[in-house]
Amino acid sequence: MTEKHGTLSIDSENLFPIIKKWLYSDHDIFYRELISNGCDAITKLKKLEMMGETELPLDYKSEIHIHLNPEKKTVEIRDNGLGMTADEVEEYINRIAFSGATDFIEKYKDKGTDDQIIGHFGLGFYSAFMVADRVTIDTKSWQKDAPAVHWSCDGGTEFDLSDSDRTEVGTTITLYLNEDCLEFANEYRAREVIEKYCSFMPVPIFLSKEGEEQKYETIDVEDKLDTDEVVEEIHEPAKTEEKEKEDGTKETVEVSPAKERLKIKKRPVPLNDTTPLWSKNANDCTDEEYKSFYRKVFNDYKEPLFWIHLNMDYPFNLKGILYFPKINTEYDSIEGTIKLYNNQVFIADNIKEVIPEFLMLLKGVIDCPDLPLNVSRSALQNDGFVTKISDFITKKVADKLIGMCKTDKENYEKFWDDISPFIKYGCLKDTKFCDKMNDYILFKNLDHKYLTLPELLVKEEENKEVEGKTEEAEVLDKDGNPIPAEESEKDAGEASDDAKEEKSEDKENEEPKDDRKVVYYVTDEKQQGQYIQMFKANGTQAVILDRMIDTSFITQLEQRNEHYKFCRIDSDLNEAMKAEDGETAKEVVEELTGIFRKELENDKLNVRVEKLKDDKISSVLTVSEEGRRMQDMMKMYAGNGLDIGMFGGSQDETLILNENHALVKYILEHRQAENVPVFCKQLYDLARLVNRPLTPEEMSAFVARSNEIMLSLAK
Repeated sequence: MTEKHGTLSIDSENLFPIIKKWLYSDHDIFYRELISNGCDAITKLKKLEMMGETELPLDYKSEIHIHLNPEKKTVEIRDNGLGMTADEVEEYINRIAFSGATDFIEKYKDKGTDDQIIGHFGLGFYSAFMVADRVTIDTKSWQKDAPAVHWSCDGGTEFDLSDSDRTEVGTTITLYLNEDCLEFANEYRAREVIEKYCSFMPVPIFLSKEGEEQKYETIDVEDKLDTDEVVEEIHEPAKTEEKEKEDGTKETVEVSPAKERLKIKKRPVPLNDTTPLWSKNANDCTDEEYKSFYRKVFNDYKEPLFWIHLNMDYPFNLKGILYFPKINTEYDSIEGTIKLYNNQVFIADNIKEVIPEFLMLLKGVIDCPDLPLNVSRSALQNDGFVTKISDFITKKVADKLIGMCKTDKENYEKFWDDISPFIKYGCLKDTKFCDKMNDYILFKNLDHKYLTLPELLVKEEENKEVEGKTEEAEVLDKDGNPIPAEESEKDAGEASDDAKEEKSEDKENEEPKDDRKVVYYVTDEKQQGQYIQMFKANGTQAVILDRMIDTSFITQLEQRNEHYKFCRIDSDLNEAMKAEDGETAKEVVEELTGIFRKELENDKLNVRVEKLKDDKISSVLTVSEEGRRMQDMMKMYAGNGLDIGMFGGSQDETLILNENHALVKYILEHRQAENVPVFCKQLYDLARLVNRPLTPEEMSAFVARSNEIMLSLAK
């Protein structure tokens, strides 16, 4: 064929240098693009055979070989695909952005099977010029009698096209690396990049280096393959061992028989796995295979908790595996990685348009050939189809978790502490996910048993019913004699008539009643130990919510479920904790409020006086639920370790004094005694201690005061 010269079909001569430099953000991606092109060529050739257009040799094996020559500074990428004619080189290579894959599919769309061809853009080949000063192509078409073609370009807009001496069908692309990119001719660097992008491509990929020392291995004769090159035949004699018999004499026993073995040139081992686990049916995969795949892909030797195998053919093609990793703390969750593939070609990690944000906390792989990728395959074109894919993935995760909760509750409970940050974060980020998971979120109660929200609310109702079933008290007159029921009812009726007027007067001033069911919770079992004891003593249940995300999480649940609310156990006193011997007199409340405000030098201090069942509790401190959540949110944004008082916490604090406690009675009866100021301060600090940590200054004052009290007792 006569050599001819031409000019690449580019609208502007300034465009090619831009493509070379900026087409891809990572220069190492040329390996992915050129190997993908080789996979395309092989896929096309197999498709032609299926359609009866050509016939492949019986010993045909699809392969891609990368050959490195560090001395010549070259990288060769060879495939045994369908090759190209001179006209096809002109059309597919010289016309930038004309997609050979797209043209091929259009031509044969009515004759073949589903599209399994990777490339759709026609620009991938030019990634070679990001690392090479000169690129050549030697290719021979599958078409009978088509001459082999040699194409060469030095990175400008001109190319050379001539005959090639290639004799086998397929293509070899040779890159003459520039001085800045010689690293890609290094065997270890090349292996690293190929394993990054091509670990699961559908065609075996082999790597070799010019001048590397030949390696050998020894095999049994029966394991020999037709392709093995035998270097030496080896006779291994039988192995024997001397053993002592029962009579004390020794004999020689054969341990293993003689073997005929062969020394062969070491068989090449592909760098990739052509049938990754996600491409198989879930029923054909074992637990050990899932765990092994996880270790291999993510270099994580902590076993995953469980996994979800995704497999969908309609309305789009999507396969994958999502792993829930075991985490040591809630902060480990930020290390999640979900790798996105397109027909087993690695695209990128954590593409937010495809992977719901909260699932990026997981680890996994997703392969979706239908993704509308852009030119560089590293990002997505704007497409509503992507939203459907994202929604499908979210739905499958929710379905798996719900299924576990329904059918494998024991394991679901065992995993809960590790997976709860994922689920709670998902509820915050995705309202559909939150609604699906609403009844399958677990809460750990004070007995460390796990309950769903419906179970929790039912138990709370049962407790209230038990409390309400009290025996009717017998009505007695002033002398202690029983009053007949009819007279009692008559007197009660008269009393109720008198009370009606008072109730009607107060009705207008009443605040709207909050009928929501209350779910009490604990954030720190040690710090809130006194409150927990009070709850347990009264048979009142609470759940443990001790993660940073929980404040936002329960707010989200309340917004989507109007029939209940969450309150921390120290936000107020539960009615069951109060004694039944009447309310505290208004005068007592005013007197104690005045004393404590004066001695604590705080005119705005909120003070309540209650009669508690437990007369060993002198005082408790409560903080309103709304005020506490605001403080938690502000501290989360402002940073940890800040004093609650900095956020106006004192305005939401209420000091509750137990009128039934001896020390409170003493203060009330001996308000002028010299030790009353010390007792007031001590009671206040004790209440604060079981509510929250004291500041360094407050703790110093508390310790000094405690010492003074002990010294006074010692005198």
